[in-house]
Amino acid sequence: MDGDVSWYRATAEETFSLLETSKEGLSKDEASFRLSKHGYNEVETRKKHGPVYLFLKQFANPLIYVLIAAAIVTLILEEYADSAVITGVVFANAIIGFIQERKAEHALESLAKMMQPEAIVLREGLRKQISSRELVVGDVVLLEAGSRIPADLRLFQTKNLRIDESALTGESVAAEKNTIPIPGEDIALGDQKNMAFSATLITQGIGMGIVVSTGTSTEIGKISELIRESGAISTPLTRTVNSLGKKLFIVITFVSIFTYIVGRLQGFDNLEIFLASVSMAVAAIPEGLPALITISLAIGVKAMASKNAIIRNLPSVETLGSATVICSDKTGTLTMNQMTVTSVYTLEGLFDVTGDGYSTEGEFFRDKMRVNAQDYQSLLDTLKAGALCNDAYIKEEGGINGDPTEGALLVSAMKVTGFHLPRLDSLPFESEKRFMATLHEDESGSNVVYVKGSPEKIINMCHSQYDGQKDTELEAGKILEAASAMASSGLRVIAMAYKHVDKYKKELSVEDINDLTFLGLQGMMDPPRDEVKEAIKKCNTAGIRVIMITGDHVLTANSIAGQLGITTKGALSGSDLDSMSDEHLLENLKYISVFARTSPEDKSRIVRLLQERGEVIAVTGDGINDAPALKRADIGIAMGRSGTEVAKEASDMVLTDDNFASIVNAIEEGRDVYDKIQKVILWTLPTNAAEGLAILAAVLLGITNPPLLPIHILWINTVTAIGLGVPIVFEPKEDNLLKRHPRSPDEPLLLPIIKRRIVTVALLMVAASFLLYFLEINSRGMNISKAQTIVLNTIVFFEIFYLFNSKSIYENVLGRLFSNRIMLGGVALVLLLQLSITYSPLMNDVLRTAPLEILDWMIIILVSSTVFFVIEAEKLVYKRVQKKRGY
Repeated sequence: MDGDVSWYRATAEETFSLLETSKEGLSKDEASFRLSKHGYNEVETRKKHGPVYLFLKQFANPLIYVLIAAAIVTLILEEYADSAVITGVVFANAIIGFIQERKAEHALESLAKMMQPEAIVLREGLRKQISSRELVVGDVVLLEAGSRIPADLRLFQTKNLRIDESALTGESVAAEKNTIPIPGEDIALGDQKNMAFSATLITQGIGMGIVVSTGTSTEIGKISELIRESGAISTPLTRTVNSLGKKLFIVITFVSIFTYIVGRLQGFDNLEIFLASVSMAVAAIPEGLPALITISLAIGVKAMASKNAIIRNLPSVETLGSATVICSDKTGTLTMNQMTVTSVYTLEGLFDVTGDGYSTEGEFFRDKMRVNAQDYQSLLDTLKAGALCNDAYIKEEGGINGDPTEGALLVSAMKVTGFHLPRLDSLPFESEKRFMATLHEDESGSNVVYVKGSPEKIINMCHSQYDGQKDTELEAGKILEAASAMASSGLRVIAMAYKHVDKYKKELSVEDINDLTFLGLQGMMDPPRDEVKEAIKKCNTAGIRVIMITGDHVLTANSIAGQLGITTKGALSGSDLDSMSDEHLLENLKYISVFARTSPEDKSRIVRLLQERGEVIAVTGDGINDAPALKRADIGIAMGRSGTEVAKEASDMVLTDDNFASIVNAIEEGRDVYDKIQKVILWTLPTNAAEGLAILAAVLLGITNPPLLPIHILWINTVTAIGLGVPIVFEPKEDNLLKRHPRSPDEPLLLPIIKRRIVTVALLMVAASFLLYFLEINSRGMNISKAQTIVLNTIVFFEIFYLFNSKSIYENVLGRLFSNRIMLGGVALVLLLQLSITYSPLMNDVLRTAPLEILDWMIIILVSSTVFFVIEAEKLVYKRVQKKRGY
């Protein structure tokens, strides 16, 4: 297996010979041997940095530069204790950041593994669906529209095969493929018409190819080094927070300089005021906020994955919380995607079919009387057409591999008998044509073409009909009336037709599909999912509108919508939309929520108009034709099971169970993630502001022995970041997330209520701390260390009590104080650390603290707990005001 072979020059037979394989594919043992020898078919597109790099990266921060400079200065001035503590804080910050970033990376890596695409191969002549990373050189791969090419292939069979190679060649027009060997040297990739390259997309047709290169040996693998350096985890929200942090850093730097100058003018010691200025910067800047937000997003993404919703990029988590409309496909998303033929119409009568799902057990009834299907030739021929004009097959382990509609047609035929005719050629189904055709050898001496598709399309291509004995004049109106009656009862209706052709005809073209003879209709039911009706109720409560956009018949779509509880005043078809102006359609979008027989352009147009009206749109889809709407949507949602690679590539989220209820769960998780981010901000900014304000106030008031020393600020920030900041991320979801209306995408990060809390909490903390400080100094002696220890513990206890307030922005938290075990553990850890620095002689020397008495603790707890009651009272007042205003 020579990696330097120019495979485009070789014939298909030479390729099979060189790679020691055949059209039947490899054996199971040979495939396993090649996999163990050559490794998995994967390309590493992101360069992974080791733990040392990630740890050192934590020091690349302006704030850390300031702290390092402070540590060096204090070391030179022989202030060894201060230098040691500052150095410890620097390393503690680096360790926290390192752990959080590793968690985020691991979360995303685990999600990437869940997104591995699959490939259909022939192994020992049998079709197998395997992970594309398990492909080996010599495998025979089956190709169909909507799939991504899983490795470099030499094509040996094609039918109308076109491949979008823009990702590799830059050519915007899809390349038409064939199997003809190409002579010459150094043929450009775009001219290698008999090759299919890894990571490109099939836009049309079917084909088969032999794997000639995998992994880093593929064309995309050879240039992978150019894309190995990908950006760090970044979202609009984290960029906003980082920007906020930088602005704060600039402002506080000037304030720190101002503090230093004022302090010098008031006679403060040079080192003392230097450390105070640095401390104020450290206290006021929320340096841990971006890391906490990133880890919140990553945890939220993993939580969504556990509920069958895989987020492909972190910004989508933020957008989910503001979705106002879900434009959903019907089949497989709102319904079970297990089609079952329940009714067959021919000119000999209307037949009811029993049986569920993909079981081949079932009976036929006519006028409520059981009949023998063998007695009705038009019924047999209709079933035969559905079975032969079909790409689905029954798997060995049970169930169907292929399109559910085709699976239902195959199963309905097998309830009578198996139909087998050698296939010579086919025209695959495409949304633009709305039919599929196959050419077969017929035992009668002429070949036969079977066609299936939408009733309207098939009838337009027919000139006669079969009544069970002979061909008669076509009664199009009667047939379409029967199709409409079937569709109105919620059935998806597929029409069958046939045509005899010359026995020498071996290939089909679109021009051959005319002058057909109508055989019959098969109506199938894809029952609504049980959980979807409840999910749609939740959407209505959450202020999210559900719109169904499907390719099914209008009557079928309307029937399913009624069963599911989708509120609509009628339904519109694609032809209706074609006759409407944007203004007219926008008016109809106010009250119509069901659209049927739509084209890709229709779906994209609906999404565009809703967005222009200010809606935030989530769109579901599974096919190539859904890609434009998925890409245009604020949140594109692809189906993980039935979805094509094109749809997944265009999406922001993938549903592993193809279930609408999972979208609602994901929206709830998305709202929870944003809720937690706001809680992180709600707790972080007021406490940071209070610490910075305490330093600034002490300097401005000329207090030579300040209530808080710089070393105390460093201690508070380090301890609370670990014990109090991180646990907020693990706060359980609030019960009312899906009872709130979607947030506006223009909603500011710093809500007015958060700004009020910053002012209220910061002033309360500083006032209470200074009050206790002066109380201790003036009434109980000039024990400065003890007074400072009281203030240090008061600040920490304030942050603990306010942490419980921050469990909810708007709701009172008395009933859920103990709902977060991680938070309780973090509080316990902080309390132990505070006791250690208060009573440990060693820590007394290092942090300049002093032991406290029981009375001191009682006063600290009494004073610091006021913040809890003040904020909870403020929530009550806020809710009453909002209620009076009608919110």
